[in-house]
Amino acid sequence: MLKIFIKTKPQSKNVGVEKIDDTHFVVSVKEAPERGKANDGVRRALADHFGVSRSSVVILAGHTARNKIVEIS
Repeated sequence: MLKIFIKTKPQSKNVGVEKIDDTHFVVSVKEAPERGKANDGVRRALADHFGVSRSSVVILAGHTARNKIVEIS
């Protein structure tokens, strides 16, 4: 299991994951931060980046904040 700290950028023009260091990332998603849409976009972007399924990406903390703690298994 890998625990990472991310900063989200909702409503971005581009979707992507930028690595800051080994445990810190910036995740840009197109979805708006409403009704969990941006969180779903974050999970999808991280799953694509790490090559795992979306169910393997779990948001541990920060469900309603830009800064999140995510576990990837």
